[in-house]
Amino acid sequence: MNKDEFQGGARYVGGKVEKGIGDVVGSRDWQVDGVVDQVAGGAQNLYGRAKSAVDDLIDGAPELADKLSHDARHAADRATEAARRGALAAQDSAKDAPLLWAAGAAAIGYGLAWLVHGSRD
Repeated sequence: MNKDEFQGGARYVGGKVEKGIGDVVGSRDWQVDGVVDQVAGGAQNLYGRAKSAVDDLIDGAPELADKLSHDARHAADRATEAARRGALAAQDSAKDAPLLWAAGAAAIGYGLAWLVHGSRD
């Protein structure tokens, strides 16, 4: 609880008491002053609560940043492991069928050369 929450709450309660006294004694001035203090106290209390919420958000930002960093690091580790497994699988596949890989590479090279240079008539 910050200063504005406390002071606003106290002013609101004081305004209720002031309005109540005005009702009992029949004083219109006390009633109006009480209502004014209630409204002003409620607004100050609301402002204080908003300040507290912002302060809580700022205080929680480092923990949120740490969590996001940890999650990103974990995702990067998983992606690295998946890429490593894929590379090992490609190496194993190339060892099993080197002629097939060579033919595929030659076909891709021919296709790229044809796209770059076009057909020569």
